[in-house]
Amino acid sequence: MQNHTSALSTGRGLFYLVIAGAAWGTAGAGASLVYRISDLGPVGLSFYRHAGGTLLMLLLLAVRGRRPRTRPAGRRAPMRTWVRRVVTALSMALFQTAYFGAVQSTGLAVGTVVTLGAGPVLIAFGGRAFLGERIGRGGLAAVAGALAGLVVLVLGGSDATVRPLGVVLALLSASGYATTTLITRWTGQSGDGEDAVTTTAWTFGLGCLPLLPAAVAEGLLPQTQDTVQLPLLLAYIVLVPTALAYVLYFGGATVVRAATVSVIMLIEPVSAAVIAVTLLGEDLTVATVAGTVLLLAAVTALTLAEAREAASARRVERAPLPAVAAARD
Repeated sequence: MQNHTSALSTGRGLFYLVIAGAAWGTAGAGASLVYRISDLGPVGLSFYRHAGGTLLMLLLLAVRGRRPRTRPAGRRAPMRTWVRRVVTALSMALFQTAYFGAVQSTGLAVGTVVTLGAGPVLIAFGGRAFLGERIGRGGLAAVAGALAGLVVLVLGGSDATVRPLGVVLALLSASGYATTTLITRWTGQSGDGEDAVTTTAWTFGLGCLPLLPAAVAEGLLPQTQDTVQLPLLLAYIVLVPTALAYVLYFGGATVVRAATVSVIMLIEPVSAAVIAVTLLGEDLTVATVAGTVLLLAAVTALTLAEAREAASARRVERAPLPAVAAARD
């Protein structure tokens, strides 16, 4: 990882997001197995993800040592930094916990479609309203194609049941995801951020605070007859789709447009579908293939467009002053 998010190139940020999305896709399979062998609920699982992620990030920070700050010291900066940390932590806790609740209430298919379908829409409008980002016609077409692929992939051939409570929870999850993405992107634009490891540590550490009492009320200590598989599953969920994925996500989201981030992260259901077919023995259906192709095509198109725009911006910055003026004219 780069020491500072400001040193991260757009191309590497895009690569980080692709890996993060693929890692996120394994969390659903892990959570399904946890629910199958224990009575751990969605809040408890979310708390363990936060607590384990915090511990790993603190260990990484201790091993890595102290790094210089990327933000110059200022009188108002500490309060602004704390507000950003708290809001990011609360929105991330809402995103994860509400999604687990939506899946438990209305099922994986509907919960995934509503959460990941509403997320890009909220992020596109938020990026335009608060960050001044324009997605353009090509970007809108890519978002539309991605959403169509998501619906085909997840709902195609299923007998999903829509329950109002699950839909509400999924929309809450989408709002938390959108808030997290927009704040992370704003941090990258303003240059007021921390490196990805520090951001992840603060996000999960502060997120533990509201989750702990709710997890205790739900049942923090799971009952299970499989005392070996459950700790291994929890360790995997904490290590790969949590600690690794969110460090990459926070790093990439600072240098990539918010709408592009939201579409790239739709690799998550593609990854989950591949796992379901290859490891869990589910049938490879026409809907699975068609949805995967649509999603990957949209992600590829938007990724290439983002990379071209970043390359064009670098050429303009490196050009002599007359050439820069001509380019702007």
